[in-house]
Amino acid sequence: MRRLLLILAPWAAIVALWYAIHHSGLINPALVPTPGAVADKFLTLARDRLPEDVWVSTRRVFLGVTLGILCAVPVGFVLGWYRETRRFIDPLLNFFRALPPIALIPLVIVYFGIGELAKVVILFYASFFAGVIVMYEGIAQISPIYVRVARTLGARDDEIFLKVIVPLAVPHMLTALRVALGVAWATLVASELIAAQTGLGSLIQNAASFFQLDTIYVGIICIGFIALFMDLVLRAVARRFVAWQERIA
Repeated sequence: MRRLLLILAPWAAIVALWYAIHHSGLINPALVPTPGAVADKFLTLARDRLPEDVWVSTRRVFLGVTLGILCAVPVGFVLGWYRETRRFIDPLLNFFRALPPIALIPLVIVYFGIGELAKVVILFYASFFAGVIVMYEGIAQISPIYVRVARTLGARDDEIFLKVIVPLAVPHMLTALRVALGVAWATLVASELIAAQTGLGSLIQNAASFFQLDTIYVGIICIGFIALFMDLVLRAVARRFVAWQERIA
């Protein structure tokens, strides 16, 4: 019961604060729809286009993150393990990492069109660089003493890689996946600026054009809760696969 209360308390506080702001008079009430009004709009949209929007956006994020991490893990591993390679690539990597995905939309349209591929490319870009940074920083921090001990015990190079390096890299892979997933959801609305007719980003943009604030809130809340659910799943997977890792809590 105590744990349940700790989980629910922040959400209850947010709802209470939301109602307080609406009724305080500090902001025009028309600009802050109540949680009840947003819930009603959610139910209305749930009977209309919302399920399709959720599915389309989730599919785009899944594809972008999956492809991004599949590329980011080996690249991050090489950069983290080989210092000279990291020194050579690091400035270039940080240059592209600093570029906001939304700034690349005109070029993406030119090279990839306005279909699904263009949206996935934007999400891939955001996921890849976020994943690479986390991955290579994690690999670079692996203590070489593990390798030395394995060599002292007579392990071959392939055994060291499979039984020492890979297990030590798994927590960093999962962290890279979680970070990339968060970045991808944060980039979703930008990716769906590319002539999207469906998706949560499209829902938010269309609602903004007609000043439908309750619909905008529904889209934002859906993105937040889907991202939260996926992160909780990844955390459960991480606990399963890195149960051997010592943690503070």
